[in-house]
Amino acid sequence: MEKVVSSARRKFLKRSGSLVIGIPFLPGCLSSTEGARTNVEPLQRDLDPTFVKAWLEILKDGTIRIFTGKMELGQGISVAVAQVAAEELNTDINKVSVRLAETEVTPDEGFTVGSNSIETSAMSIRYAAATAREQLLQLAAKQLKVTASDLHVKDGMVYQKGGKTISFYMLLDGKQLDVALNRKAKIKPKNQRQWVGKPIPRKELELMVRGEQVFIQDLRFEGMVHARIVRPASYHATLKKVNEDALRIAVPGIHKLVVNGSFIGLIAADEYDAVKGQAYLKKNTQWSVKHQLRVGESLQQQIEALPNEQESAIEKGNAFQPSKETIKATYFKPYIMHGSIGPSCALAIFKDGKLTIWSHSQGVYPLRKAISALVGLTDEQVHIKGVPGAGCYGHNGADDVAADVAILAMAYPGKHIRLQWSRSDEHGWEPFGSAMIMSLQAKLNSVGKISDWYGEIWSDTHTARPRAASNLLAAQYLSEPLTPQPPGWKGGSYRNAAPYYHIPNVNIDIRSFKGPLRTSALRSLGAYANIFALESFMDELAEKAGKDPVTFRIMNSTDERSVAVLERLRDITSKDTLSDGEGVGYGFTRYGNGAAYCSVAAKLTVTVNGEIKLRKLWAVIDAGEVINLDGLKNQTEGGMIQAASWTLKEAVKYDETHVTSLNWNSYPILRFTEIPEVHVTVIDRPSEQPVGAGEAAQGPTAAAIANAVYQASGKRIRSLPIPKIPS
Repeated sequence: MEKVVSSARRKFLKRSGSLVIGIPFLPGCLSSTEGARTNVEPLQRDLDPTFVKAWLEILKDGTIRIFTGKMELGQGISVAVAQVAAEELNTDINKVSVRLAETEVTPDEGFTVGSNSIETSAMSIRYAAATAREQLLQLAAKQLKVTASDLHVKDGMVYQKGGKTISFYMLLDGKQLDVALNRKAKIKPKNQRQWVGKPIPRKELELMVRGEQVFIQDLRFEGMVHARIVRPASYHATLKKVNEDALRIAVPGIHKLVVNGSFIGLIAADEYDAVKGQAYLKKNTQWSVKHQLRVGESLQQQIEALPNEQESAIEKGNAFQPSKETIKATYFKPYIMHGSIGPSCALAIFKDGKLTIWSHSQGVYPLRKAISALVGLTDEQVHIKGVPGAGCYGHNGADDVAADVAILAMAYPGKHIRLQWSRSDEHGWEPFGSAMIMSLQAKLNSVGKISDWYGEIWSDTHTARPRAASNLLAAQYLSEPLTPQPPGWKGGSYRNAAPYYHIPNVNIDIRSFKGPLRTSALRSLGAYANIFALESFMDELAEKAGKDPVTFRIMNSTDERSVAVLERLRDITSKDTLSDGEGVGYGFTRYGNGAAYCSVAAKLTVTVNGEIKLRKLWAVIDAGEVINLDGLKNQTEGGMIQAASWTLKEAVKYDETHVTSLNWNSYPILRFTEIPEVHVTVIDRPSEQPVGAGEAAQGPTAAAIANAVYQASGKRIRSLPIPKIPS
């Protein structure tokens, strides 16, 4: 093993061409108190997800430790999985702890994406806990020489009616349940539940309010050093010259400069020295810019002129035949960014042949595979611990900053290195949500129902996650650069493009293009733009049919749950009154056409000078069985506010060389003073399977706002964002 490490490291360092600047370290920072996510040693575990012991452990003190391969992204997965485990084991939730995504410790659950953490991880844990309860009762029954029906479990103990008790730990003799997970295990009856369905608070929220250590940006280790990356002048620039001697004079606190092709990183004991070094090199490094971005025409025109690959994505019924009765409209959405409030951050140390990384990645196992290939190590030599990041809504810069710090750690072993991206790094280099064009056509039958629907969608990729090293940003700038893999899955582009209504003939074509900016997964992928277009078009069709917008949607629906969320929303909004210049608009979706149902209404004012004042947002959501009521509402509220910001304000700008939206002034987002009243109503369906809801509200919110603008001003909105209505 040592020989493999040395060989791989020598090869990697040979490519890096690194320069060591020897300066004494400053006093160390405070050591980490992050507990299970940082300093706890990796566990020796069997991670076969078909076995109970991969998901939970019985500890000596009577507590239960749960393992989820999903990442806490603010969606409350930690408390949700604790709730289902506590329920099935009849244990006080305060006796349940949760270990988040970590290689070698938690099951490999791929990426935390698609609002499916409840459907997958939480349900696996539910059945693991239910299986564990059944096994523990059987073991106790055998030991106590009674039947299992004479026993019950509570708080880590098995109780005999009027008789003996025995702890889970004693029953197992310190071992773990080495039994297969039973997906048919009996679940606790709904009328006996004490944890599931309740608004259990998230404990980390108090820590956030207190400013204590929660996020990876807060993480510190004793003796830790700091790093920064100097990015190229543009996507396709290559390094010509970096003045190392001048840097040494200008910022003597720099410990090491790492130059590998066009990748430049620097390390210092003091973070401010790293910041000063980065600023100096930005001004004093020479680049060769090989490609320039097109400007001077609208982005929509650029996209329409790009080469594209067309294919049929959805075909239902007859092919669409245009006629004079055809109703048409085209909609547009620009590039938008994640805009994480906390810029991406990662920490790493290479020591004793092992590279350990702390990351807010959405997929620690895929990231491990990509980074091990990037730096020339085996997967077993890379250990990644998930730590929540301050703001994550898809594939932001988390994986890229982890790759950056991995390169630096290999070149500077034995020390914890903390790498924090700057705001301009985050805004300029993260993967954006793709710009999209949605061209829609439809026909109405004699009674005003939709008979035919055709959609043509232009989109870049929504999936460039690091399943391979080549998709990491740093990999494209090394001395031996890697070319990003072409996207293979196009489903994100046409997610929710097919209307969730009863329409006999539906055809959707996708035109995939390679655009000027780097793109990948942003919350809801293509669904935000597709639902904005689809539900705006539904309002236009309703007007053609002579129906009010909600009635028109209901008359084209056959799913009772769709009708229920629309009718409930209509009842709620009917109690509100409108003044001059005000309007209420509606939007609806079933996310992914198979997950949560969500209807949204927006109330706004359009002033005489065309300014939009968003007043209220309402949502009615049906996500099946409710696991955590508070969490479900919070996710929906957050999705609506974020979508309102996208819809009213956000668009990435760029010039001939690079992105120019590098701060909050050039990329404005919704301010606290602009946030409307937000009301969320939840329809709980305990007999239905729980589904994710974190991405259900975005599209309907955009459409509701656009439709409200029309109701208030008579102006149809087909292009985003809409900061002001033209006179």
